[in-house]
Amino acid sequence: MSAHILLVDDDPDLLKLLAMRLTAAGYRVSSVSSAEAALTRLAIELPQLVLSDVRLPDHDGLWLFGEIHAHHPTLPVILLTAHGTIPDAVAATAKGVFGYLTKPFDGKVLLEKIAQALAIGAPASTGKNDDDSWRAQIVSRSSHMAELLAEARLVAGSDASVLIRGDSGSGKELLAQAIHKASPRATKPFVAVNCGAIPEQLLESELFGHVKGSFTGAVANHRGLFQTADGGSLFLDEIGDMPLALQVKLLRVLQERSVRPVGASQPIPIDVRLLSATHRDLEAAMSEGQFREDLYYRLNVVTLYLPPLSERREDVPLLAHHFLAKLAAKYQKQLNGFAPDALEALATAPWPGNIRQLYNVVEQVSALATAPLIPLSLVQRALRAAAVEVLSYTEAKQRFELDYLVRLLKLTDGNVADAARLAERNRTEFYRLLQKHDLSPGLFRSEPPVAD
Repeated sequence: MSAHILLVDDDPDLLKLLAMRLTAAGYRVSSVSSAEAALTRLAIELPQLVLSDVRLPDHDGLWLFGEIHAHHPTLPVILLTAHGTIPDAVAATAKGVFGYLTKPFDGKVLLEKIAQALAIGAPASTGKNDDDSWRAQIVSRSSHMAELLAEARLVAGSDASVLIRGDSGSGKELLAQAIHKASPRATKPFVAVNCGAIPEQLLESELFGHVKGSFTGAVANHRGLFQTADGGSLFLDEIGDMPLALQVKLLRVLQERSVRPVGASQPIPIDVRLLSATHRDLEAAMSEGQFREDLYYRLNVVTLYLPPLSERREDVPLLAHHFLAKLAAKYQKQLNGFAPDALEALATAPWPGNIRQLYNVVEQVSALATAPLIPLSLVQRALRAAAVEVLSYTEAKQRFELDYLVRLLKLTDGNVADAARLAERNRTEFYRLLQKHDLSPGLFRSEPPVAD
């Protein structure tokens, strides 16, 4: 890959000229007009060389070099100035600046100086290889993620079932998509379903399909998601939330490599690679009888652990910039980046909601921004709002269910028959809901009055 050079100069004409010259020489070029903007870009992506003017509107080039050298001591820096003197040149090179050229400079000399700096400077550390299209949606420079992606690429070549474990919002579906794209099934369908977001009575039909007339409302034959994904990959998100009755049927599908739609008399052969994910502790669920051990071992041929955002903080600036670029187009605004202190606030935030929460924060600041550079104040405001609570759909649904059941039991004084009638559910299903949320009806029954 061509080397990446960061240009820093407040003269737009010179920036354009240098960018054209260096691009023509085969380099990849980024341009900014101030020292602070340069630091922001460095936080987002590390180039192989920095070429900076000495006179900048906020700080001088030597100050910028000092900041770069403190964090990236092997990154070469070349300074340009129209006011160069021998003492300045000596001082700069003594501090470690690779080169120091005065304006107007000879273009050939500059290219030679750049080539020398790149020959002994830091190797490219963040570029993507041409064969990385399979993981293009996963934005990362984290070494932790690099190891995970190497494992994912390796397992993608097999047909083994993969269980992806990680917190809500950490990007489990993106990893599943990447595995599919790197697999021999890449040209076939990738189908995803959230097992916790679909009511139990509908999930079976969604997964396995149904035939016309098999139940009230089945007005036509329906191909299930297993059939839709035939030849490709099926991703079952939040597999830990799948009801036990469906776990039995899923196990049968995996054993027999065929599905029987609801109401059908004959099974239909299928060829599907299964990927699944959960944020739950499946071992604890198994010990409590909430998850089948035989299904667990079928799904868990290979386990990949997706780290939370708090364990890959070097990715926060990269992701924030990536989201900002997408959201700038959505909101039709010119948004160039984050102020350094705003970027620092993002990088050091706790991120309990992981990448989903980071995206929400960047969307809020994008919607409210009135200038191209996002200030610290907007980021702090968005972080305060996000800190109140971040729930996935599944978590929000579970919380609603718990609150709803508690209210019903209080209203009916712990009478399950009355509560089930109000909820328009049969008693068996209602008891199952109570068991799911570890609720005992006896806790809601009023104590008999004590006689005087």
